[in-house]
Amino acid sequence: MKNYRQAGSVLTLTPSIAVASGVGYLFGAALFGIATTDVPANTPGEFKTDGVFDLGKTAGVAVAVGDRLFWDATNKVVNKTSASQECIGVAVEASAGAADVVAVKLGASLPAAT
Repeated sequence: MKNYRQAGSVLTLTPSIAVASGVGYLFGAALFGIATTDVPANTPGEFKTDGVFDLGKTAGVAVAVGDRLFWDATNKVVNKTSASQECIGVAVEASAGAADVVAVKLGASLPAAT
């Protein structure tokens, strides 16, 4: 194929703020990735855009397997609040409210029913 570019599981992207290795960043409204190394602001770096990652979550939020998870860019955690946040994936394990992290499959979600 002449038009094939790459697999796309790791993309070189430029965040507007510094992103530490293992921390997520939302590019625009729909492209979310986890920095593979520390990436300075306004500098190209590699971001993993698929797979399952343990991500921090909002304190007190209980998560069930299959719950859609949304990125809180201010606090750099996931939660179940869809207002003013973008869905980045789904939970692949349950996580109690007291837990600090949840296992998230990036990009795996279905649109919410309207």
